[in-house]
Amino acid sequence: MSAITSLPAVAGIGLRSPHVARVRAERPPIAWFEVHSENYFVDGGPALAALDAIRAQYPISLHGVGLSLGSADALDPVHLARLKRLVARIEPAAVSEHLCWGRVDGRHLNDLLPLPFTDEALALVCDRVDAVQTALRRPLLVENISAYLRFESDAMAEWDFVAAVVRRSGCKLLFDVNNVYVNAVNHGFDPRAYLDAIPADAVAEIHLAGFDASGPCLIDTHGARVAPPVWALYRATIERFGPKPTLIEWDTDLPALEVLQDEAAIAQSVLESSDAVVA
Repeated sequence: MSAITSLPAVAGIGLRSPHVARVRAERPPIAWFEVHSENYFVDGGPALAALDAIRAQYPISLHGVGLSLGSADALDPVHLARLKRLVARIEPAAVSEHLCWGRVDGRHLNDLLPLPFTDEALALVCDRVDAVQTALRRPLLVENISAYLRFESDAMAEWDFVAAVVRRSGCKLLFDVNNVYVNAVNHGFDPRAYLDAIPADAVAEIHLAGFDASGPCLIDTHGARVAPPVWALYRATIERFGPKPTLIEWDTDLPALEVLQDEAAIAQSVLESSDAVVA
């Protein structure tokens, strides 16, 4: 297995279990895949063997949901050790986590919960990011999340908080365009202000996904095609940051692989319009 130190600046898709057998059998022309790290925290078995086989043919990004970087609890040493072992085995092109919390008093919550945008939370998150990067001996990508409430104690805008985490910790950013759009609509801000605040060289990956608009607010479901206004914001994002590795996320009501490839082709057309070069 050859080491890959970065993702190609082209479009990939999230690899979910219903599509694994087909990817292994057919080796479709997909540039790269992203998988959820925690699904492979095992000592062996068919899932890990399948990931080994796919990694031999494609660049892989590991995307975590359980480190709880913003929790007042200490980092879970068992979780971090399992991630470190998986990283050593897979040699992924990128390792990412969410800028959130989801653990309290040793109990894990099944959600990505928002942080208060305060100096105290900023210091805590940066300490945790630094600890993870030290343990993994590589940069960590942190992802901005969708959030359905804000805190009265907020001392800064979301985009200023995210930019400060990047600058202070030296980490990279997984910039989720759909989450920016969802938050902009739900909380009433201009998403272009978000783009303007983020240092372009910090963005190492981009996520695109679908949302649900059937209720009183937008919900980030990862269960639909990318919406037209998110595509428009993605174009503005590429204009601002330049071509970046871009992932189509789809986790609920999973469609046929061809649908994901079709969405990735749209993203690729945007990248190519900005002179992205296939690596």
